[in-house]
Amino acid sequence: QVQLVESGGGLVQAGGSLRLSCAASGSIFSINAMGWYRQAPGKQRELVARITSGGSTNYADSVKGRFTISRDNAKNTVYLQMNSLKPEDTAVYYCNANVLPKYGSGYREYWGQGTQVTVSS
Repeated sequence: QVQLVESGGGLVQAGGSLRLSCAASGSIFSINAMGWYRQAPGKQRELVARITSGGSTNYADSVKGRFTISRDNAKNTVYLQMNSLKPEDTAVYYCNANVLPKYGSGYREYWGQGTQVTVSS
């Protein structure tokens, strides 16, 4: 079993900052890429940012220059620092990880339960 647990969401005014964290635990042999996705009401889930085990990153155009993704491989944890937040960033943010379990065959995608981020204008 592999679990992803997110924390750090909340309510913030426009222009403010939040930091999301996601810790992976359980029967993990290794983790490849980790990332953050978000889903706003009535919209499809979209990629926000993604980081490989080697540290390569990619971002949605809408968050470039404002959000920073990082990870601590020793702690199996990924972070999302969100600055200059806008009302349109309001969504449920989901953590994602591409995990090779200790007991299994091949990498699998795992998701966190989601954390609400609300940005007021």
